[in-house]
Amino acid sequence: MTSEKELKEIANKIRIGVIEAVYNGKSGHPGGSLSIADILAVLYFNEMNIYPQDPKAENRDRFVLSKGHCSPALYSALALRGFFNYDELLKFRNIESNLQGHPDMNKVPGVDMTTGSLGQGLSAANGMAIAGKLDNKDYRVYAILGDGEIEEGQIWEAAMTSNKYKLDNLCVIVDNNNLQIDGTIEEVMSSYPIDEKFRSFGFEVININGNEISEILEAFDKAKKTKGKPTAIIARTIKGKGVSFMENQVGWHGKAPNEEQYKIAMKELGY
Repeated sequence: MTSEKELKEIANKIRIGVIEAVYNGKSGHPGGSLSIADILAVLYFNEMNIYPQDPKAENRDRFVLSKGHCSPALYSALALRGFFNYDELLKFRNIESNLQGHPDMNKVPGVDMTTGSLGQGLSAANGMAIAGKLDNKDYRVYAILGDGEIEEGQIWEAAMTSNKYKLDNLCVIVDNNNLQIDGTIEEVMSSYPIDEKFRSFGFEVININGNEISEILEAFDKAKKTKGKPTAIIARTIKGKGVSFMENQVGWHGKAPNEEQYKIAMKELGY
């Protein structure tokens, strides 16, 4: 078990990696990457059974970043966990780097699913979870969805599948930071109430503060104990969490900081 204090420190390091990657790549999606840092810290350093020296181990837990544009957060977590050298983050979106704008399972150790086209990740996660059932494996599958992403119809077709096959080895996390590229969730295409929607599709639903380590830990523990149906954790988060001028600012959905902003962000993160 990793302590809450240690997990908070790891989440901060993930955020530092996000800023490093997006700044050096001169493009990327910092807002939604920063909002999921705490969740990834718990997943990769406390929750999931994973093996950096054997990324494709059959008995490993699986993770799908359905909102693939937030790859800087995933890459940062993977680098810190030892799947590849941390310095690779500085080559983010470089034509000579494997760290593309969206995760590629064929090029990046630790990436279980190539993602980027929104709405498809839950379907892939379902397939992994069903395969685990058929093969009598005890691994678990985790998938992070964006709250803007769940406006895609395929998400709800996949949710019906999760319920039909009673995928209690599947845990969905919705990053509910209430902002997408064009504005608030309500302004664009409201998906609220998110919790009631997933509940009506047969999920065990847990509402948490997705930037609070203790609540994340408790939610994953409850999800593991849930039998006979999948779990959806609705994680209320702050887009741009950890960098004052990025927090709750839709303009930071998909742009890189300049040098001055980079220095301010890194100072605020204690780098």
